[in-house]
Formats: sequence, structure tokens, C-alpha cells
Amino acid sequence: MNRFIKRLAGLLAALSISLMTAVGYFSEALPDSYFVSKEGLPRLSGMVKLIPSADEGEAAPASSSGAVCERATVSLFGIIPIKDAQIKRTEAPLLIPGGSPVGIKLLTEGVVVVSTQKVAGEGNPAEEAGIEAGDCIVSANGERLTSSNRLAEIIMNSHGESIAMTVRRDGAEFKASLTPKFSDSEGTFKAGLWIKDSSAGVGTMTFIDPETGAFGALGHPISDSETKKILPLGSGEIVDVTITGCDRGSAGSPGELYGTFLSGLAAGNIAKNCEQGIFGTLNYTAGRGRAIPIAFKTEVETGPASILTTIEGSEPQEYGVVIEKISLSEDSDTKNLVLRVTDQRLLSATGGIVQGMSGSPIIQNGKLVGAVTHVFVSDPTMGYGIFIENMLKAGGELR
Repeated sequence: MNRFIKRLAGLLAALSISLMTAVGYFSEALPDSYFVSKEGLPRLSGMVKLIPSADEGEAAPASSSGAVCERATVSLFGIIPIKDAQIKRTEAPLLIPGGSPVGIKLLTEGVVVVSTQKVAGEGNPAEEAGIEAGDCIVSANGERLTSSNRLAEIIMNSHGESIAMTVRRDGAEFKASLTPKFSDSEGTFKAGLWIKDSSAGVGTMTFIDPETGAFGALGHPISDSETKKILPLGSGEIVDVTITGCDRGSAGSPGELYGTFLSGLAAGNIAKNCEQGIFGTLNYTAGRGRAIPIAFKTEVETGPASILTTIEGSEPQEYGVVIEKISLSEDSDTKNLVLRVTDQRLLSATGGIVQGMSGSPIIQNGKLVGAVTHVFVSDPTMGYGIFIENMLKAGGELR
């Protein structure tokens, strides 16, 4: 009997530790506030529950937009309290889901340092000045930089004199003094800098606001391929594209869509490049499709869904997928969903998710729930998605 009691006590102690660990993890990982449609029931996936306060007197206007706040409790199995939370009840925005391809042209603010190197064995001027790959050089000798060619001219005409630079790194600016060195092999002064001032590529439109013409696309930032840092936006535009081909994806080799930029006026202007995508305003919205409500992240479910994407021409098609996993963690703004492509048409044509499909809207139960963001390199039939709620927050469409 004593042995049984000891075993039971050990099991209870282990269970208690496991529950305490789970409570601690979810307390740190889960958000403190949740949007819920006015007619919807708040819920979280798995063993975590969102329980509204029974006191209706706790409800109060949250903003001038008409959202109403309610107190709630995040709990484990609906029994063990984890943390206090806030529910914001509001009308779900109506958006036109995209799926059409867009050409993206971006000019950086200043010039971005891709890498640094030695100059003819004489040392590395950029490194000596404290400049690193991923930095953005904003100005040189007091002149605001708008192109890499202009910085190259300033360096070549320096005659080896120090150049006063303003450099931005991780959002903070500092001063640097760079002294170019003469390269005998090239016959000119060099700074040991590889720089860029622009980026171009193909992505997919995620949503359009039919009332304002605001748009969101990609679901992830435009970043430098070498440094992986977000390119600072100086100006940018999107243009219409027709998809002309595709490299099929396979394990270890992500595929890619190819497109041709169509001539004519820009379809829209890019105002923001951030972790959750690119955002801006269209020049025209006519003929873009029918608006549908969004699903807040508390409404998204594991199970069947579909994506709208274009793998040929310029008209999107709908393909079947399954949402296999949902993450509400605040640590991940762009990898909220794990998707698996189930539609044989898409699997046959592309192998699954390929580069260029980023931003393809995800539809579930007649609502816009998110966008495709990444492909699994090891398995192109799988990929990540972002909640549309996170995109709207980043784009200023949801507060």
C-alpha cells in the first residue's frame, strides 16, 4: 500500500510540474488581447481556452472604430487560469482576396551594404570605419544618397580623403569616417564596399480594401538575399505581371515562378516594407473581385482550406490545402500556420508551394484567414502561412 501511495504521489508531482511548465510557457507565448467578430465565439486551439468574463459590465468601447473590449481569462483545459486577457469585439473587415501576381520594384532609402572586402591587399576601408554588411549608408559628406552609383562617384573622387558618412544599423544611426584606398589594379580609389540600392521580383497580392484601395502582399518582407535583413524602403511600386513559367519544386530545391512585367502605369505604390509584408495603395481597384469577411485568428481551424494563386497567365485559380497546425505564439509574426497542399493539379504543375506564391490568400469557411509565406525546403508540398489579422495590424488596417 505504501509503495502505491509513493507511486501515486510521484505521478501527481510530475503532473503538477508539467502543468506548471505549460502554464509558464503559454503565459509568455500567448497574446494578451484577441480580436473577435461581434457574432463570433472566442476560442483558442488545442488545450488552451479563452473564457470571457461573465460580468457584462466589464465591456467598454475600445476605440472610435466601434470595437468593444471585454475582460477574459486564458486557461488550460478551461480550468487552470494562465493569464488575464482582453477580447476586442468588432465587425470583421471585408476585403477582396488577391491571388494575382504582382511585379515588385523597390528603391532603398540610402544604399545597403551587401558585403565588405579588402582593397588590393591594403586592408578593408569599410571594416576600419566600423561599417558592416547589412548597414544602410544614408549620407556621404552631407549628401543624402539615392543611388549606389552616386556613392561610387563620391568614393572615386575622394583622392583618398576621409568621407563622413551617416550609417543606420538596426534602426539607430551613427557617424562613420571612411578613408578610401587606391587600387592599382583598377586605377581608382575604392572603399571595399559591395552595395545595392534596389530590388525587383515577383510575388502575389494578398488583399485589397475595396473602400480605400489599400493593399497587402507577400506576407513577409523584401529582404537582401545576402544579409537577410529587411531592405529600408525609399520608394516602391507594384506593376501587373503575367506568369510565363515555373521551375518545379522538389525536396532540397525550392521551385520558382517566372513572370514578365507588363508595360504601362504602376498598379500601386508601396508605402511600407516590414516583417508581415508590403503595403500600399492601388491606383485602381475596378474588376478586382468580390469582398469577403476576414477570419480573426481565434476563428481559424485545422482542416481543409484553399489558396488562391496564379501559376500561369494572370488569373488566379483556387487550389485545395489542409491547415495542419496553428500557432498563436507572439514570437512568430509570419509563421502562424503550417499548410499542406492536397490539390493534385497544383502538385503536378509546381510540386507544391514555390517562390513567387508568397502572399497567396488562404480561404477557409468563406473567410480570408491568411496568406502563404514560405515553403519547406525539404518538402515543397508543405509551407507556412501568416494570419491575415497580423498583416492587417502591420498595415494599419486593424487597431
